Amino acid sequence: MTHSLATYIALPGQTAAAMRFWHSVFGGELEILFYRDAHLEGMPFEPDPDAVAHATLTTPAGVIAGGDAMDLDNDYPVRGTAYSLLYTTDTPDEAREYIRRLMEDGGSEGMPFEKAPWGDWYGQVFDRFGVMWAFSCEGDSTRS
Repeated sequence: MTHSLATYIALPGQTAAAMRFWHSVFGGELEILFYRDAHLEGMPFEPDPDAVAHATLTTPAGVIAGGDAMDLDNDYPVRGTAYSLLYTTDTPDEAREYIRRLMEDGGSEGMPFEKAPWGDWYGQVFDRFGVMWAFSCEGDSTRS
């Protein structure tokens, strides 16, 4: 068996839209399974048939998985700085393009993408779903 590690994000009712958006930004292969298409028996709850049971976006850089949050009795905020998805690019221009695309339709800058005190390029952006993306690029990149 091969080991793997993927980021998993539970978004309340927005997983399909978020995954489709990230697919438009990063490319890759997107698979979405809705509860209406899953043959699940013995579930401890009755899921909304239009909710996402499981989704995966396999990009050249890694895998993001997720599903619609089912614990509607508790509020788990998505937007925060306790976590981020760190995306490392080959050039600062690549990072800037991803940042630009993530900020479309309601995203916001968390930290400008610029040379950091440690010598590399670094910045943060929140997409319209409240997910924080951090971008990094080695400081000795030939393009700025």
